[in-house]
Amino acid sequence: MLIIQGAVSLGLIFALMTIGVYITFRLLEMPDLSVEGSIILGAATVARLIAMDINPFVATLVAMLTGSVAGLVTGILHTKLKIPAILSGILTMVASYSVVIRIMGTSNIALLPHGPNRVISVFTFLQDMGLERTTAIIVLSAVIAAVAGTLLYCFLGTEIGTALRATGNNRNMVKAQGVNTDATIITALMISNGLVGLAGALWAQQQGFASVDMGAGTIVIGLASLIIAEVLFPVRNVWTRLITIAFGSIIFRLVIALALGIDFMEATDLRLITAIIIAIALSLPIVRNKIFSLFKTKPEDSLK
Repeated sequence: MLIIQGAVSLGLIFALMTIGVYITFRLLEMPDLSVEGSIILGAATVARLIAMDINPFVATLVAMLTGSVAGLVTGILHTKLKIPAILSGILTMVASYSVVIRIMGTSNIALLPHGPNRVISVFTFLQDMGLERTTAIIVLSAVIAAVAGTLLYCFLGTEIGTALRATGNNRNMVKAQGVNTDATIITALMISNGLVGLAGALWAQQQGFASVDMGAGTIVIGLASLIIAEVLFPVRNVWTRLITIAFGSIIFRLVIALALGIDFMEATDLRLITAIIIAIALSLPIVRNKIFSLFKTKPEDSLK
């Protein structure tokens, strides 16, 4: 039960990051590798501010804005300086590590407990109401993910949001209609990386520390969760997709937790397990289609 609760709490936090990945990789059709930099920027910012006795909610908001700035930088590099999207994301990601060291002043910051084994965070007020820490994390993370998903869905229904989705489908056509595609791309990257920065802030408060290397492999985690959601829940509606992304993130974390629970598995096998999960998820549609084709085959067809 503890493993399941831990996986659900972490899955809900990473659902925010997966939604950010969904915006760029699916809606915008643009590979954005600055995610690994945005998540540590969010974690480093919130850890530094909380260590300075800043209100955790204010610190979390600033961390989200810090992630948005990373998206803004990537957008400017890509749209104004005409650097390819992948290279723009890589440049932002590489630069983020130096910025993180500047923010924290060291390679890691531990959020020291105040009171009986309790870290001051956005989850503290729920603990004061009598909830156990893991339960408080699950409840607040679920609320934040629901609010973020709802606001994003409402935004995508606006004129700017529609232009954003159209830019991903056919950038040249949208540009011919007089839409400033540079602005829509930058807006999408800022929203995406802002959500990733928010996820990093919650993640740092959930585990009680921020480290310069905690962002390694997060883009793979986001893609794995997104692929699992798309394979297990083949829907087209944006609102339904946002909901299934949360389930995909939780399922991914559950599988990782159960796999690492095997005796011969070690924490260093995380990336190997992730790669296997992604490979299985990508192959599921092919396996499913082959199974369906076998059942649809008529007996007389097999004799021909």
